[in-house]
Amino acid sequence: MNFLSLLEAKRDGRALTATQVQDIIAASTAGQVPDYQMAAFLMAVFFRGLSTEETRALTLAMRDSGEVLRFPADPRPLVDKHSTGGVGDKVSLPLVPLLACLGFRVPMISGRGLGITGGTLDKLEAIPGFTTALSTERIIETVQRVGCVLCGQTDRMVPADKRLYALRDVTGTVPSIPLIVASILSKKLAENLNALVLDVKFGHAAFMRTRDQARELAQAMVALGNECGVRTRALLTAMNTPLGRTAGNWLEVKESIECLERNAGCQSVSSENKQSAPDLQELVVLFAAHLLVLSGKANNVETGEAQAIACLASGGPRRKWDEMLAAQGADLDALQRKLAADHAAPAVLELSADRAGFVSHCDARLVGELVRDLGGGRLTKEGVIQPDVGVDHLAKPGEPVSPGLLLGRVHATDRAQADVAVARLRQAFTISEEPPAPTPLVIEVIG
Repeated sequence: MNFLSLLEAKRDGRALTATQVQDIIAASTAGQVPDYQMAAFLMAVFFRGLSTEETRALTLAMRDSGEVLRFPADPRPLVDKHSTGGVGDKVSLPLVPLLACLGFRVPMISGRGLGITGGTLDKLEAIPGFTTALSTERIIETVQRVGCVLCGQTDRMVPADKRLYALRDVTGTVPSIPLIVASILSKKLAENLNALVLDVKFGHAAFMRTRDQARELAQAMVALGNECGVRTRALLTAMNTPLGRTAGNWLEVKESIECLERNAGCQSVSSENKQSAPDLQELVVLFAAHLLVLSGKANNVETGEAQAIACLASGGPRRKWDEMLAAQGADLDALQRKLAADHAAPAVLELSADRAGFVSHCDARLVGELVRDLGGGRLTKEGVIQPDVGVDHLAKPGEPVSPGLLLGRVHATDRAQADVAVARLRQAFTISEEPPAPTPLVIEVIG
């Protein structure tokens, strides 16, 4: 392979053949292309783009750069959900056990957060003893036995994506739709799924700032997913305000457990029992409903929603959650003790409203930056996470407030940090005399 000639072709806007794309990925994965040349190729793609055929070839070549999960024959469909990320986005945590109880197998391979976007793996590792690093064999065994797994990508799965993403992250080429599509779908296709739902977020704290950008990304992923044999659908959701009432790894785990318990007749041991927000459950139920439709288990979304709500109310997903945690090494007794405590962070400080009115806005970007700076996120991939910091009891847009009413609590590593964070959290809230017009969570369905 003459890599320089392929680089020049893409620099000049010419299309590459599927074989040429496959050769590039194979050589890159084998370490035969130096970083400076691969970085130049990514920059050429950033400016010149990729055709649909090139994107498909890139995605499949990345998928085939390592191991692909092979599950035994089973009447339970293999399904998954992926989110492009947002502040307080903990939907995957309650959704996975719900899907397992609805008769699916869920091999959810998740990632870590970067910047203000919290990662599912970071949240899960706030659970005592829980391990996200599983071998391919253990992933398959756990999915077959329990029905679900929440873990990280193995060293042997999609290694091409690890190398390309590391280069994209330091060369300013992350926001390229063809490269995003290939990165996301190569990992999902490696799970050998039957159906996939995508949560493509846009807004102040989303990777895609505008609805048009989110739609373009969603349409590309849905088209390619379906073309590759996975029934795929995307929901465009707003990310201007945090999802739920918490942001921060351990606090989001607590809220996720409360979501599973709230309609199941369970007595929660969490002191945050009253704070699970309806927007979290709405998305959990809706994604389950769409997967029920895609898999032929429901005739329409409304029927699927009713099935999901009834399943939550049965208490089965809450029990399945504990079963999954135990299968991945969690110490359930330690988890219960941690849930029973009011907080795990050393310093907790409340923010109260200073006037009457209605919450008209809670800026997700400001909240995300605050949580990151408390230690709940990372600025680099090597950053160390403080699992117990964050914010909870967040007031939601549309809710009435009066002087002294709680707007949110900051969980910090010390009082000085908490004082600074509370002042910053106040800036995230806008209080108006009239309630804001309600906005739907789901703006559009693609596919």
